[in-house]
Amino acid sequence: MGALIAVGAVAVFILIVLAASVRVAREYERGVIFRLGRLKSPPKGPGLFLLIPIIDKMVRVDLRTVTLNVPPQEVITKDNVPVRVNAVAYFRIIDPEKAIVQIENFMVATSQISQTTLRSVLGQHVLDELLSERDKINAILQQIIDEATSPWGIKVSIVEVKDVEIPTGMQRAMARQAEAERERRAKVIAAEGEFQASERLKDAAQVLSENPMSLQLRFLQTILEMSSERATTMILPLPLELLTPFFPKPGQGGGASS
Repeated sequence: MGALIAVGAVAVFILIVLAASVRVAREYERGVIFRLGRLKSPPKGPGLFLLIPIIDKMVRVDLRTVTLNVPPQEVITKDNVPVRVNAVAYFRIIDPEKAIVQIENFMVATSQISQTTLRSVLGQHVLDELLSERDKINAILQQIIDEATSPWGIKVSIVEVKDVEIPTGMQRAMARQAEAERERRAKVIAAEGEFQASERLKDAAQVLSENPMSLQLRFLQTILEMSSERATTMILPLPLELLTPFFPKPGQGGGASS
């Protein structure tokens, strides 16, 4: 009877030890093992593996891409315009051992370095660049943050500036500037149209001067177009040859002789 109790106790102890030793890591997880406080390489997983109870300690590390929202930051641009900017960063852990050993909390550290870099980089650009060259600024942010977090085993893949809040007064000034720019373009286009029209009129005058009858035909055509509109005014053409005797001839004075 005593032997059965002893065997049962041993079996229960073995089951407890196995339960404390068996670990399962998912496909996107790795287990960083510390044996008596010392790092044991390489990381375990994915799949089933065993640990030595009490001696081994494991820290799970998620290798999936993390979406980090950078809180809104108050930034003064290079042209002294205050703006409020927020961003989003995408990163993942490529070296689980460095992410655990080299930094206390890689998530907090990445967030802080992202906020600092966002303020620093945007402060080196004017407002127009911040609004029109967003892709260039995103690339600069991604490169700087990636280089800063690389010693921690982190790879920053994308950094995007999500929203830029501009003061109301600056928005009105930008609206006036855009309106003035549109008016300038409209005036330039109108002037260009007038210039082209004058060029065509000059060509038409040259063609009409070669054949005087063409001018008469054009005059009659204009009268016909006005008559088709049912106007109350009637215009009768008067040949200019009838008025020739009333004009002084070249070399003759217009006054009476003494």
